[in-house]
Amino acid sequence: MKKILLAFDGKNFSKASLDFVRALNEKDPVLVIGAFLPQVSYESLWSNSGGGMVGTLAIPVLEGETSEVVQKSIEHFESYCNRNNIEYRVHKDFNDFALPELKKETRFADLLVLSSETFYGNIDTIKPDIYMKELLHNLECPVVVIPEKFDFPGSNILSYDGSESSVYAIKQYAYLFPELCHNATILVYVKEKSGDEFPEENNIEELAARHFSDLTLTRLEGDPDRYFRSWLMEHNKSILISGAFGRSSLSRLFRKSFVSEIISDHKLPVFIAHK
Repeated sequence: MKKILLAFDGKNFSKASLDFVRALNEKDPVLVIGAFLPQVSYESLWSNSGGGMVGTLAIPVLEGETSEVVQKSIEHFESYCNRNNIEYRVHKDFNDFALPELKKETRFADLLVLSSETFYGNIDTIKPDIYMKELLHNLECPVVVIPEKFDFPGSNILSYDGSESSVYAIKQYAYLFPELCHNATILVYVKEKSGDEFPEENNIEELAARHFSDLTLTRLEGDPDRYFRSWLMEHNKSILISGAFGRSSLSRLFRKSFVSEIISDHKLPVFIAHK
């Protein structure tokens, strides 16, 4: 049984996150933790001297937040779980610094599920790619980012660039979701230059084929900035599995447009694991 953390901040309540957990629970029972955080001011994460993330991730609660708003979200959460036979717990005793508390919660969870609309709605006035990078580095379990409108994934897209991070993400996904590993799976490598070799092709195929029973290896050639995103949108009933922000061509693509465009497109779930 997996322990899955759902984070709700203030009045933002993501039904899609619960729908994703419900579908997982139907395949293999889970324990879901509803973490009800205060509504926070994301702009306060940024220093005045260079747009960087404040190292402590200490965020003050916005004025005007009321216990009634949080209580209504909790009631929605409990009602949904009861109707769908999902075992659940409610965590709501958070202090004024929401993200440090969330970091502690992720230490004791297998997975965090976030809504992409809620995430981007909160930070649309600042730099989402930098914030996402810092958020991932401060959490202690993998994350699935869910669009509010999505099809539960019937296939897997394993993004691979030869890096430790990309292999780690593939393994973490396989360990957490063996029930999804029987779905059709594409392991994709983006060749930035015509002479680029598929890195450690035999090794990654040996590993991935042990976990994914219907596996295909694919190379995409050409400019990854132009072709990968459009190729990915052709597989809109999939989940994308990604490592977090390495240095190779695919990771540069992800750092530049994967975070700011693919997730913000709100088309498909994205699983991200950071070691």
